[in-house]
Amino acid sequence: MRRPKLVHFTGIQSDDYIFIRASMTYSSHGKFAVLEELEENLKVIVPTKPIQSLGLLSSNEFRLKVIGLTEDDHETAVRSFDSDSFGNFNFKFAQPENKSVVKLRLYETRSHPGLDLLIGSFIPTKILKPKKLIIMDFDKTLVDTRYSTMKELFTSLRNPIHYFPPVASSIELIQDYIGKGYQPFVVSASPHFYENAIRDWLYQRQIFTGNIFLKDYRSIFSFFEGDLSTKDLRSQGFYKLNNIVNILLMTGIPDDLILVGDGFESDTLIYLTLAAVLVGRYDPWTIWNNIKKEESFKLTNQQHFRFLSKFYQLKNMSDVHPPGKIKIYIRTKSGMKEKLENRVFQLDFANQLHNLVTYYEG
Repeated sequence: MRRPKLVHFTGIQSDDYIFIRASMTYSSHGKFAVLEELEENLKVIVPTKPIQSLGLLSSNEFRLKVIGLTEDDHETAVRSFDSDSFGNFNFKFAQPENKSVVKLRLYETRSHPGLDLLIGSFIPTKILKPKKLIIMDFDKTLVDTRYSTMKELFTSLRNPIHYFPPVASSIELIQDYIGKGYQPFVVSASPHFYENAIRDWLYQRQIFTGNIFLKDYRSIFSFFEGDLSTKDLRSQGFYKLNNIVNILLMTGIPDDLILVGDGFESDTLIYLTLAAVLVGRYDPWTIWNNIKKEESFKLTNQQHFRFLSKFYQLKNMSDVHPPGKIKIYIRTKSGMKEKLENRVFQLDFANQLHNLVTYYEG
């Protein structure tokens, strides 16, 4: 039988809640086909190609039963959650009063009525104190990918990511901060079916993180579900900022926050918009009036509402627990810095926070 499998899982353990973002689909093979494929792959272990995950474009609905376990495997919480029509989960549940949940056991209960299918056991990421986070872009920041033409896109699908040249200066920067105790998160506009390929690439370079947030292209073409619209195929502002805000709502306001991106698209403006609310003490409505005319921040009415509601929530959290240090690193090439500054620092709030930005070439 076709069996549900988890293709993405992010679990965050805080003092008060367990946060879960996950994605599920059906395995595409029967039992014996899987064994044959595994035996064949073990002969020559090669990096994953994005085209191998194109099956994740399908849509299915699932129900996930989550059992929270203590350190000594005592069941302390049992919850069930339904996915959206794409098999995506996004939920939180409160930590029990007496004993904290430190491990999770997951079952799928909808696809085969009467059966609880074990999906796996997971240890959610515990955000250490002091909270030190590093949130990074991937394309054009860690690896010099090219997707501007159909030929380049087809090439990227058929080849492992190491086909493209890595950006050594960015990799060294990330590795240095991870060595200092910063917990890494990746937010990229790459399609969601690139996750396995990106994780392979990161692990080969000693960047160990399962917290990878990618753009779910299925939601772009959905009339009823999803945060994105067709304009977000090329516009990255709302998508990236929304995911970074989601991370901070899960982890809480960090004591130290490092943001790493590139100057090729809109990363500088995205990061400065976030910093304006966290440390600039700007009102989210004021920020919105500043950026709504920018090409990368043309929002739909639904996105407008979500942008403001999440930003006010983030501002309220930062009022209670102000962040410590925020540092923004932007990868540039020769001659790019001045053009970037002329475009971004025309906005008053961005100009006021320009001292947070450090440029480096790579």
